[in-house]
Formats: sequence, C-alpha cells, structure tokens
Amino acid sequence: MDNNQKKRSGFFANSPYDLPMNVPVTSGPAGSIMSPYMNFDPKYLPTKDDGFIFPEGAGRQRGRFEMAFAQIGGSIFAGGAAGGMNGIYTGYREIKGATDMSTAVKRTQMLNFIGKRGAASAQSVGVIALLYSLFGVGLQLARGEDDEYNTITAVTATGLLYKSAGGLRKSLIGGGVGLGIAAAYVLFMKSDTFKSYMTRSR
Repeated sequence: MDNNQKKRSGFFANSPYDLPMNVPVTSGPAGSIMSPYMNFDPKYLPTKDDGFIFPEGAGRQRGRFEMAFAQIGGSIFAGGAAGGMNGIYTGYREIKGATDMSTAVKRTQMLNFIGKRGAASAQSVGVIALLYSLFGVGLQLARGEDDEYNTITAVTATGLLYKSAGGLRKSLIGGGVGLGIAAAYVLFMKSDTFKSYMTRSR
C-alpha cells in the first residue's frame, strides 16, 4: 500500500460513506455499522420485477386449491349472515301480531328464526362453494392450467350436480343458471379483453 492509499484509508476509516459509491453504510442516526455485505449501490438492483420470491416451479399467483379454503369459509359466513338477516325479517313478521306472547317468548322465537335460517343458508351456500372448488381444482389438475374455461365448466357442473336430486329438469335448470352466472362473471372480469377482441373483429 503506497502513501496515497494509506492517507485515503486513514482519512475515511471512520467515515460512514464508501468512497467510490458515496453510499452510507450506517443503519441510522446512532451510527451503528451495518454488515459489509450491505455496502453496495442500490441502483444496481433490478427494480422491474416484484419483490416476492417464489419456489422453483411454483406459479406467480395462488391456484384454485390455495383459494378453495378461503372461498368455502367466506361463503359459509356470507350465507349465514344472509340467512340470519332473513331470519330477523321473518321472525319480526311472525311475532309482530302475537299479543299473547311475553317478551321472553318473543325473544326466543326470534333467536330460533335467526338460528334456523342462518344455519340453512350457510349449509346451502357452503355446499355450493365446496362443489365449485372441487370441480375447479379437478379441472386445473386435469388440464394443467387455470383459465375462464375452468370457471365456466366448474360453475355449470356445480349447478347440475346441486339440483340433480330434484330430477333431470331441475338439474338442467340449475346448470343453466350456473352457466349464466359464470358467463356474466367471466365477461365482467375479462371486459377489457372482450372489448379489444370486438374492436379487432370489426
């Protein structure tokens, strides 16, 4: 090391900056020295990609299997809440004109309406969400991809199977309703793609 290098190293020995890059290597006002591996210029870091690290071979978004649990649970809670509101409305209408009931009996009747309607709605919506998730996961595993075709097929199959106990006619009606809901959902979610396709077709 020559005399100039000794002078520079001695002068910058206690400096919080790196000489060639002028990047602070202290973690804060207290002046605690960070790891020497952190002494680099941040402009060399790639900033175009997101900051998430994905396992090798994993997709960049959650698949149907990962989302199935949240969908089923959320559907059960939503169905229970809707059924509970329906129970409040129905119970209020039933006990409104009952003058021979005491306050305690009316309160019990109201709770019964809320509990029964909420449980029934939560069970029905939960079964529908479970069937949809099973069909969606199965189609994703079978086809190797997750797209709007899986959504339409899964919703239609869910409607067919859910109403199959009522006979062929009700099953077809359920499948038709599911197909309509799925088509509306896909058109809403892919509205930009649909508009661009219509523009190109003209």
